[in-house]
Amino acid sequence: MKILIKNTQIVNEGKIVEGDILIENDIISKINTNISEEADQTIDGSGKYLLPGVIDDQVHFREPGLTHKGDIESESRAAIAGGTTSFIEQPNTVPNAVTQELLADKYEIASQKSFANYGFMMGGTNDNLEEILKTNPRNVPGIKLFLGSSTGNMLVDNPETLENIFSNTKMLIAVHCEDEATIRANTQKYMDEYGEDIPVKFHHLIRSEEACYISSSKAIELAKKTGARLHVFHLSTAKELELFRNDIPLKDKKITAEVCVHHLTFTNEDYETRGSLIKWNPAVKTQHDKDGLWEALLDDRIDVVATDHAPHTWEEKQNVYTKCPSGGPLVQHSLVVMLENYKNGKISLERIVEKMAHNPAILFRIEKRGFIREGYKADLVLVDLNQNWKVEKDNILYKCGWSPLEGTNFHSKVTHTFVNGNLVYENGNINEEKFGERLLFEVEE
Repeated sequence: MKILIKNTQIVNEGKIVEGDILIENDIISKINTNISEEADQTIDGSGKYLLPGVIDDQVHFREPGLTHKGDIESESRAAIAGGTTSFIEQPNTVPNAVTQELLADKYEIASQKSFANYGFMMGGTNDNLEEILKTNPRNVPGIKLFLGSSTGNMLVDNPETLENIFSNTKMLIAVHCEDEATIRANTQKYMDEYGEDIPVKFHHLIRSEEACYISSSKAIELAKKTGARLHVFHLSTAKELELFRNDIPLKDKKITAEVCVHHLTFTNEDYETRGSLIKWNPAVKTQHDKDGLWEALLDDRIDVVATDHAPHTWEEKQNVYTKCPSGGPLVQHSLVVMLENYKNGKISLERIVEKMAHNPAILFRIEKRGFIREGYKADLVLVDLNQNWKVEKDNILYKCGWSPLEGTNFHSKVTHTFVNGNLVYENGNINEEKFGERLLFEVEE
């Protein structure tokens, strides 16, 4: 099967160049101007921009065990509609993916059900070091540790255990950093005043800047002490940014950072209108924090933009504060959110591609993905930067059926998505055949 994309603006490796791309089977076989080869299908990319498919390094697709919220099939379908062609999923499903057998079960499910390419993190707990050390770095992107409690029961709070994990694994360790003792004390303070129904506007004061900084600074200190390869998920405060460097190339960094689209989009002021729909852990914080995150993203202290896509049902999100789960669905809309920031002059197209495709591929050492290069897998996205549309119930593809962005007008649209050389999404239509493959990771000798 040959597909030819003609006359498009190719955004790749810091440049935008007009050209054609020939896809043969699952591979980009030729990048040039005026390719005249015969193809089974020719797509006119005139006026559009071709990007490498987004690699989202942090999603929660809820399978197994929480499939009333979302599942691998439903959420990966939403992903390809939004231009995300690969995802790395987290271990706090039910049961938690904390043994090799349970991790293998998730890979088996995805091999049958995923529209996008997939990798699954191995989960760490206070007592599964032996299982962690069996993880094959060729097949698994890394080890995930929750240093603050979130969905599931995976809090790692034993300092000796933590040091053991950091000292003994050569794999990337990805962490959720919030200090549990600080959060508990803050929660109690507000419960004493309000009971169970704490106004959600206090969420950023309960899961506070201090809670984030205490935890992330400890994790970084431990990584420096042990030489571990550390990736800090979903930074949410300006204060934490002093902990990260931008004076060495990403491939040489031992300590890296991610920011999620919601922390670049919302502030605590938005709790008034969006309420629990923007209740995340870590919390959406202040304008000062949002400004700091943007600055660090653009000066390379922050390496990656992701979603922390974490759907819950509408009914669950209507519960009182102490019973309302944190998290929301974003994987269908992350790219268009960032394209809107391009339209508003906050970030260039080249930098969006760097932070959402190139850098996740470099950081996780994903084989032959994340770039538009001959010989690489054809995971590609065509976008129209002049198409207006609104997020509404009838175009939301998440199983939970809602989005914190509902009612938002966007001025760019994903028109075509290719996964492993297959046209899987075209102008609102999804090819129901599934072409997602297991991601492979290069291992250092």
